Amino acid sequence: MIEMNAPIGNTVLDDVKNGLIGQPLDRVDGSLKVTGTAVYAYEVRDAGKPAYGFVVIASVAKGKILGIDTSAAEQSPGVIKVLTFQNVQAQGTGQHRKACPVLYSPEVAYYGQPVAFVIAEQFEQARAAAYLVKVTYQQTHGTHSIAGNIGAAQTPVEQQGSPPDTSTGDFDSAFAKAPVKIDVTYTTPLQSHTMMEPHATVAMWDGDKLTVFTANQMPNRTQEALAATLKMPKEKIRVVSRYIGGGFGAKLWLSAECTLAALGAKAIGRPVKVALTRQQVFHVTTHRSDTIQRVRIGTDAQGHILAIGHDALSGNLTGQIDYEAAAEQTRSLYAGANRETRHRLVPLDIPVASSMRAPGEAVGLLALECAMDELAERLRIDPVELRLRNEPGEDPTKHIPYSTRNLVGCLKMGAEKFAWNRRNPKPGQVRQGRWLIGMGMAAATRGNPLQPAKASVRIDAQGVATAKMAMTDIGTGTYTIMTQIAAEMLGLPMDRVHVDMGDTDYPMSSGSGGSFGAASAGSALYDACGTLRNKLAQAAGIDPGQAVFADGTISGGGKTVSLASLARAGDISADGGIEPGKMKKAYSQQSYGAHFAEVAVDMDTGETRLRRMLGVFSAGRILNAKTARSQAIGGMVFGVGAALEEAMIMDDRFGYFVNHDMAEYHVPVHADIPQIDALFIEEVDNKTNPLKSKGLGELGICGAGAAVANAIYNACGVRVRDYPITLDKVIARLPVAA
Repeated sequence: MIEMNAPIGNTVLDDVKNGLIGQPLDRVDGSLKVTGTAVYAYEVRDAGKPAYGFVVIASVAKGKILGIDTSAAEQSPGVIKVLTFQNVQAQGTGQHRKACPVLYSPEVAYYGQPVAFVIAEQFEQARAAAYLVKVTYQQTHGTHSIAGNIGAAQTPVEQQGSPPDTSTGDFDSAFAKAPVKIDVTYTTPLQSHTMMEPHATVAMWDGDKLTVFTANQMPNRTQEALAATLKMPKEKIRVVSRYIGGGFGAKLWLSAECTLAALGAKAIGRPVKVALTRQQVFHVTTHRSDTIQRVRIGTDAQGHILAIGHDALSGNLTGQIDYEAAAEQTRSLYAGANRETRHRLVPLDIPVASSMRAPGEAVGLLALECAMDELAERLRIDPVELRLRNEPGEDPTKHIPYSTRNLVGCLKMGAEKFAWNRRNPKPGQVRQGRWLIGMGMAAATRGNPLQPAKASVRIDAQGVATAKMAMTDIGTGTYTIMTQIAAEMLGLPMDRVHVDMGDTDYPMSSGSGGSFGAASAGSALYDACGTLRNKLAQAAGIDPGQAVFADGTISGGGKTVSLASLARAGDISADGGIEPGKMKKAYSQQSYGAHFAEVAVDMDTGETRLRRMLGVFSAGRILNAKTARSQAIGGMVFGVGAALEEAMIMDDRFGYFVNHDMAEYHVPVHADIPQIDALFIEEVDNKTNPLKSKGLGELGICGAGAAVANAIYNACGVRVRDYPITLDKVIARLPVAA
């Protein structure tokens, strides 16, 4: 077990003698996915012939169930059982991250809350019968908008060691005295994860033991939540999530369909399969909160920040503690002696708000980086130069050094590669036909967490290494990266390494989320492989310090032995793990980047078209150049959507998301994304983890939308502070064509 209490010295991965780490290798699971043989949760056949479940959701925003008539549904063809709060088994109670009971009460907290569960022989039968369930409600008034309920805002509780508020120096005095200042408010909308795969589960019982095949990013966490919900030992629950069709945070927690599948399977004594419809996903599962953000920055005449403040308001279902930490990045991104950040949470009667790709920074940088652009214009300083002038020497809030920080390198490389010097700083000056052309940029940063994780690895008599961990791959390339780590450490070809993941029967792992997956699970595997190397060296009679692993052999002391021969008497195995330590508190750890975008705005309609985009990132050791670039570009596309398209529209009368499907909840498509690229600055960070890598999965979205927004302003002179920047918000303020 490795505990990160000190910087990591030279390692096998630094030597890269087998040439695998960092290379742009194809995904090891790629052929399974393109041939349709990768088995996702809804496709699992291990359970035999299942029954099918369909969720009935509340059609009121708040109130109480006065009666449920299930008689017609129960008499419908193929129906086996209908579960409601009146006949479901008792469940544990708690909050979002502990017990997650369903159908446990007649109280309705939000529109879309499950109120019944129909189980039938066929999916179509369950769906048809679900519409026959008649529910009578007593409705009460609900609160659905943070903008209309700011007076109810509360100071949230500290989460994961990060306080909701911070204060350094005397912000109010410094801001009041600053020669140059801005005070602007930006708003971001409700957003949905809209991953390709809807939430789905197949549940089966074997006596008192439960197995769920489910689409979940965090199997170990889900195992604990199910245990609390069903009031049973977690050791009797197995959670399997081998392949996941995207998550973006929507599958971090135990969701209702999984609990219902388990309850239903118990009730009828046979496996139950359930998948939420796309429309149900919007209401039954989580979403990103909307925000109202006030940014205040005061500088001297040369643009050096004297005071910086960021207030962020978000909302969540009453009783939930999660808030959108939109001011988090403002605590460390730029220098300034006087600083203040504050978060407030408004209790609402809408579905649970929770993590969505890059929670906090994704929306926080939409405000901060546009505010910096406004400040640069007021100071008449180039936006890149303004950021360079405010590069801190240490974390300005925590007053500790950075583990590594190369934002300056990202800014300079991006400006050069993008030909930023061709930008006209005066808005509305570049025109091609009816299109107004503009360029914008923004900085990027994302925290670099490390989570506890474990792994095991063994060598068999065929010389094949098998690694096991309860880690997941949500489409990010985790199977491939883990294979590369084990192959590099053990000197094996990639096709001689097999990685088993996504099963709580395997060693506990971090799961995928928060940009900690590769570092946490990969470090545990690195440790296990290191221990296995020592065991193999001892078995071969070779000094572990002199052993060389390559081509399936171990060499040293004048002899070479195959790994297969060492395991002929029995598999040789080892365990490993990683724990956060002192480095977490001793150093400020973030990944960094810089985004550059060029857009065209139609001077007649206000329509915006992205023309080209570049991101330059500094994220520690890159483990696979191909999957890293894919992750970065995917995040950038996510950012384009946040800037131009994505928003869930709430009908405030009913607490109802009107555009609850992918026809009307708009996300970028191929035609929206032309020339786009991501580059990486070479870097290792020996204070983060044994891999010396940093989190990358969410970095690409951070700041990306702000670069697009700033480019729109440069193109046409219209500054929109209410995302997304749709054409109706632009057209009324466009300059009159000459």
